[in-house]
This record gives sequence, structure tokens and C-alpha cells, in this order.
Amino acid sequence: MSTAGVVATTPRHVTTAEGLAITSFRLAANRRRFDSTENKWVDVETNWFTVVAFRQLAHNAQHSIHKGDRVVVAGRLRVREWENDSSQGTAVEIEADSLGHDLLWGTTEYSKNTRPADDREDEDSLERV
Repeated sequence: MSTAGVVATTPRHVTTAEGLAITSFRLAANRRRFDSTENKWVDVETNWFTVVAFRQLAHNAQHSIHKGDRVVVAGRLRVREWENDSSQGTAVEIEADSLGHDLLWGTTEYSKNTRPADDREDEDSLERV
């Protein structure tokens, strides 16, 4: 699934006790249509998602994504019911595989990650199949 929208909350970044990086935020995705009687584009509805990114994507999102940014998200949609003492509801989440700024609305500058030397695989050490 992929969708575009506005980052509606300040992204929250945590690292678990096991060292797993997680960044999450709420995304407001508006559906628009052209109203020919008004001769303009109008918002029809807003879908709300919680976007969750893990590992390196979480680190990159932490440094790149801010509240108010327009972004494009691709990933797996998860819908689950929840309940606590006083209420219940449905949580709609996107587990992000890819995340970036929506260039329809502006420009951005890309910086490639550099990995420490010991994280790189030496071509000689790769197992040949």
C-alpha cells in the first residue's frame, strides 16, 4: 500500500532495550476531488494512519521527517481492534518499507548514509552460490 499525506504529529523515536530503533507519527491523508460547480479542488475526507518505521528507516525518518511535512509512505497496512477499560476502537497502521518527502509540494536534499567500515561486506567474504 502507498499513500501520501501530511505528518500530523511530531515523530516519536525510541530505541528498545534490545536495540531496535522505532520511529512513529500520525499521518493525515486527504482525498480530494474537483468540484466542477465551484471550479476548484476540495477535500472530501481525511484518513488517519499511524506510520511506524523500524531500524535504519527509523533513524533516517528521525532526522528527516517533521510535523507539517508532506510525505509519501509505502508499506504494509495493518488494521486491528483495541480495547481498554473505558473505550474501544480500531487502529490503522502502516508499517513503512519506504518513506520520503512528497516532491509535488516542495524540494528536498538527499544525503546518502555512510556505513562504518566494519558494517560493509567485503566482496571476498561473500559466500558464492
